[in-house]
Amino acid sequence: MSIAVHKIEFGRGPADASEFERRLAAGEIDPDTVVAVIGKTEGNGGVNDFTRILADRAYRDALLRHGSRDEAGVRAIPMVWSGGTDGVLCPHASVFCRVDGSPAGLAVGVALSEEILPEDIGRIAMVDKVAAGVRAAVEDAGIERMEDVHWVQTKTPLLTMDGIREARRRGRETALPDPHGSMDLSNGTTALGVGLGLGEISRDRLGDEMIGRDLGVFSSVASCSSGVELDRAQIVVLGNVAAGGRYRIGHSVMKDALDQDAAYEAIRAAGLELPERPRATDLDGRVVNLFAKCEADPESRLRGRRQVMLDDSDVHHHRHAKAAVGAVLAAAVGDPAVFVSVGAMHQGPPGGGPIAAIVRQDREPGLQG
Repeated sequence: MSIAVHKIEFGRGPADASEFERRLAAGEIDPDTVVAVIGKTEGNGGVNDFTRILADRAYRDALLRHGSRDEAGVRAIPMVWSGGTDGVLCPHASVFCRVDGSPAGLAVGVALSEEILPEDIGRIAMVDKVAAGVRAAVEDAGIERMEDVHWVQTKTPLLTMDGIREARRRGRETALPDPHGSMDLSNGTTALGVGLGLGEISRDRLGDEMIGRDLGVFSSVASCSSGVELDRAQIVVLGNVAAGGRYRIGHSVMKDALDQDAAYEAIRAAGLELPERPRATDLDGRVVNLFAKCEADPESRLRGRRQVMLDDSDVHHHRHAKAAVGAVLAAAVGDPAVFVSVGAMHQGPPGGGPIAAIVRQDREPGLQG
């Protein structure tokens, strides 16, 4: 089986899957071939961002109406929703389908980890559970070499007060006393699990005490989000299995929030030839999507200049960083429907983050999938 990718814009809001339904009804997308969805919704990106739940339900209901899978089958499809389309970002979803064809080019593998308990978050137990799930997803993708993995998108649970109380009733303490800060911590712990599962990070460099502290240990392909809507890691592995294929993926690492060149490096790595100094008009509509993680620099510096994102008490630094990096990358490809997520602890270097590009090998006008 080969992989097809469809980029679908949300219409009137996060519960509006009408464009997805239109494509299903028209036969442009076979609902029974959908294996994963990665999307951006327009909420606040925080613990109480329920736009992720609305989008998730809308897409799963559409698959139930148009496909042959039952509720359990549809619930098993990993759907990773990242909240927050600050600045110029556009709410959209990338839908991955396994279709008939030669197994070349882009490959997608999916897995669910063991249940992640509240007391696991921020600790090595969660790292190990994620690592096992990543290995299972790589196998599901049919990828034989770990270096052929170019992106690992995850969604994991974060702390809630209910979860914290549940842990205490079982005689366990959580890494944090309240939910604040648990999004970054869950993301970072998951990223270490991705690095361990892919062999990027050796087991002897990991331990409870270094999570969230030793930021020099990171994965170059992990993109980790977290939310209240699940109790285990949803894992989507993207890579290449052989030469050829209509779609291919490549990755790079943004050194900082202005590193637009990293986007073009990822596009080149996916197989698209570009001039030395590329522009969006050089892409010929062949970039399906960019996927990136970002964060405010923990030292509050950007290319030698002082930054104030972390000092702003009115607007959280996640929203500053997402809007800024979203604009940088949207300008690089000429499309605001790019996937930019924040909370990049242990995902790329401090102040930067991994970036990947899915590229069509043939020319097709426009950037829509």
